Amino acid sequence: MSLHNMPAQSQPPAFAPGSRSMMSLSFAALITLTACGGKSTDLILPGGVPAMTDLHQASTLPPDSVRTVARRDYGWRLIYHPARAPANAEQGAARALCGLESRRPARIENIPRIDAYADPGAQIIDIYCA
Repeated sequence: MSLHNMPAQSQPPAFAPGSRSMMSLSFAALITLTACGGKSTDLILPGGVPAMTDLHQASTLPPDSVRTVARRDYGWRLIYHPARAPANAEQGAARALCGLESRRPARIENIPRIDAYADPGAQIIDIYCA
């Protein structure tokens, strides 16, 4: 039998049929795992406050009085229990929270509660930083 008369053998494709999708899944898994790395310490809230800051502690209020501390465009929103906080707690919290951004408090507004039964005695204040 000569080389010209030999039956043609099919060459295997460069990639097996399922290997391309397997490579895609492997790449996606690698990207996902990389994204879960230590970047959380690099995140910064508006105003330059590191995202890992314990805002409840930064408010300088006793832990049992603070419900929520949130960064907003104008400054801060604080939900707390005035009965569990010292006198002048609002001013102290405003100085401390605005101080995180190297700013001073401009004004404090009391926000009416529409869900007063959800957390009886809690008060909402908005702290505007200058």
